[in-house]
Amino acid sequence: MATRTGTVSSLLLLLLSGSMSVWTISTLAVAAAEADDEAALLAFKAAAIGSSGHGDLLPSWNGSSSTSAGGFCGWEGVTCGARHRRRVVALRLPSHRLAGVLSPAIGNLSFLRVLDLSSNSFAGEIPSAIGRLRRLRSLNLSSNAFAGELPANLTSCAALEVMTLQTNQLRGHIPPELGNKLPRLEVIVLWQNNLTGAIPASLANLSSLRIFAVGFNQLQGTIPPFFEGTLGLQHLDLAYNRLSGELPQSLYNMSSLKSLQVQGNMFRGRIPADIGSKFPNLPILSFGVNQFTGSIPASLSNLTNLQVLDLSRNRLSGYVPRTLGRLQALRTLRLHNNRLEANNREGWEFITSLSNCSNLKVLEINGNTDFTGQLPSSIANLSTTLQILLLGKTGISGSIPSAISNLIGLQVLAVTDTFMSGVIPESIGKLENLGSLGLYNTNVSGLIPTSIGNLSNLIELYANNANLEGAIPTSLGKLKNLITLNLSLNRFNGSIPTEIFKQPQLSRYLDLSYNSLSGPLPSEVGSLQNVNQLFLSGNQLSGEIPHSIGECTVLQELWLDNNSFEGRIPQSLNKIKGLSTLNLSMNRLSGSVPDAIGSIQNLQQLNLAHNNLSGTIPTNLQKLTSLTELDLSFNNLEGEVPKEGIFRNLANLSIIGNNGLCGGIPQLHLAPCHMTSVKNNRKRRLVSLPIALTVMGALLFLVFVVILILFNYKKLKQKQKNQFQPPMLEEQYGRISYDALANGTNGFSEDNLLGKGSFGEVYKCDFQDNRTIVAVKVFNLKQSGSARSFVAECEALRSVRHRCLINIITCCSSIDHQGQEFKALIYEFMPNGSLNDWIHPKSGMPTKT
Repeated sequence: MATRTGTVSSLLLLLLSGSMSVWTISTLAVAAAEADDEAALLAFKAAAIGSSGHGDLLPSWNGSSSTSAGGFCGWEGVTCGARHRRRVVALRLPSHRLAGVLSPAIGNLSFLRVLDLSSNSFAGEIPSAIGRLRRLRSLNLSSNAFAGELPANLTSCAALEVMTLQTNQLRGHIPPELGNKLPRLEVIVLWQNNLTGAIPASLANLSSLRIFAVGFNQLQGTIPPFFEGTLGLQHLDLAYNRLSGELPQSLYNMSSLKSLQVQGNMFRGRIPADIGSKFPNLPILSFGVNQFTGSIPASLSNLTNLQVLDLSRNRLSGYVPRTLGRLQALRTLRLHNNRLEANNREGWEFITSLSNCSNLKVLEINGNTDFTGQLPSSIANLSTTLQILLLGKTGISGSIPSAISNLIGLQVLAVTDTFMSGVIPESIGKLENLGSLGLYNTNVSGLIPTSIGNLSNLIELYANNANLEGAIPTSLGKLKNLITLNLSLNRFNGSIPTEIFKQPQLSRYLDLSYNSLSGPLPSEVGSLQNVNQLFLSGNQLSGEIPHSIGECTVLQELWLDNNSFEGRIPQSLNKIKGLSTLNLSMNRLSGSVPDAIGSIQNLQQLNLAHNNLSGTIPTNLQKLTSLTELDLSFNNLEGEVPKEGIFRNLANLSIIGNNGLCGGIPQLHLAPCHMTSVKNNRKRRLVSLPIALTVMGALLFLVFVVILILFNYKKLKQKQKNQFQPPMLEEQYGRISYDALANGTNGFSEDNLLGKGSFGEVYKCDFQDNRTIVAVKVFNLKQSGSARSFVAECEALRSVRHRCLINIITCCSSIDHQGQEFKALIYEFMPNGSLNDWIHPKSGMPTKT
């Protein structure tokens, strides 16, 4: 008995020992797995944060915290299981500014069922280690920068139900294995990536598929008939790919659809006439931007749940169904850019019926050129919820109804490119929510009503190329949110109101070109410190370009051509560092081209043609590597043309009409620049040839006198003493008469001719009564400039005394025997001949010894 008891006790002890061993092993395994989860999370953090400049984005993720209550299960975004309390089952960190890469250690979280890292900045490829997550049900990596292809072993995640990877940079094909190995998939969202290839036909195996969204990729081919097996599909988004062909008939059997978006492809064919009976619960139908033909089925009016109907940019024709007003849930109706029709007899009834759509916000019928006739007045009866009304690029006519003010919810109104006429109604000022108003390319006429200043939310006003006239209203200055103002190509007159320039948000552009605006450009233009483009061409603006224009520091284009601006080009233009286009042509600008223009490094187009600019071309223009077009034609520029940069591009360079230019590259065919006439210093001017010759003549004359004195001084002095009386002095003799000179030269005979010059002839004159011999220079007054030469010599030589210069004795200004004006100067006579005779001696003349 004792032996049996001992045996039993030993057996119980052995069993207990074995159980404890199993428990110990199990405990150790669990502890090891928990350690793996923590290590995987820390590796994930290290790779996700990297060198982030945002500090510690996951401050609770600290290894030391694992010893505290809950451990890593209490970290932000981490969820542990209810059954396996120390195993991570969910990691949710959307919008946490995480970057870096997704660590392959994520594959060690073997109990993970949910992974949501959406709206971060992860880059690199999706690690193939995700394929080890056999329990993963939901994968959301959307709105990151993941690249590469979808991991091939992603199909190993057999429990996957939701795969959301939109807005990344994924490429490659959609794996066909998705339809074969992931039978539980309900959601596939690959929207906005770079996926190519065809839609796999194997997706027909996904009987549970509810959402399939692959819009904004580069998928090609036709739609496979996979919809036959996915009858529970609710949302289908194939928008903006390269898909083609006709929509399969099986698509129209999917009565469960709530969203059908196939816009932005190359689908063709007709929309089935009975489409209204196919999708009883369909709120969104988008067939836009395809090649559908035929008419709009009237049965669409039966889709009473329809909220968005987009049939735009197709080839649809005929009348718009007049029963569309039955779609009382309709919010958006886009019919623009088709071939739809309407006229004064028929076709506009749908506008009247749409007044029943009390939720309508968007109505776009623009781009249908066969919409003609008068715009129905019922347009003003549409819902006050209407925000966008686009009627442009149609053939509609008539005037803007005054009752348009009923549409108090309007934010965008465009009647552009139409035959609309009449005036802008004063009531338009009641549309206080209006942000964009388009009236361009119409026949709208008259004044802009002052009430337009009440449109405090207006951002864009396009009223160009109409028949508007009168003064630009100062009330436009109240539009403090205005970004764009275009009033060009109208008949506005008067001055530009300074209020225009006091709009702080005006940044895109201001265009007042080609009107009849006059007066100066107000200095307040400098207040447009945010404007990118300023167009004032083709007006009658005058005065100087204000220096304050340089305060428009972000200006990219400045067009002031075809006006009457005068004065100098302001130096302040060099403050506009980003200026790419400057057009000041067809004005009256004068002075030189400022060197400052050559310091605008971004300048691409410069037009200064047809002004009165002078001086030389700034050489720094050739250093502007961005300059692609230069027109300096028809000015008064002179000097050497630079040879580099834009000056080598003859196709985009014009310098004609500047007769003083020289040099440049040979292809310009300009005269070469002479050293005596071209200086690098732009402050100098070309020296005229007559002045140069006069200076050279005077220098040679001085040389001759010096030679004469050095070699013949004694002989000359002796001969003068023996043969001649003391020289006559002006004070002694005064002026000499014409008769005295005629008698002393024997009627100015050739026997007494000593030489000829540019402005006259020199004769030897012998006054017999006092035995004095002089030289008489008789001016040829028929020669241009001779009279000025006579005066100049009188002024210069009468006050100059030098031992090396002969003295002028007196002058004669009288009338000759033929009644013609006569002018002459009388000099001391040089018996040794002229300078020419000494330089080129004739036979018989004395030579120097």
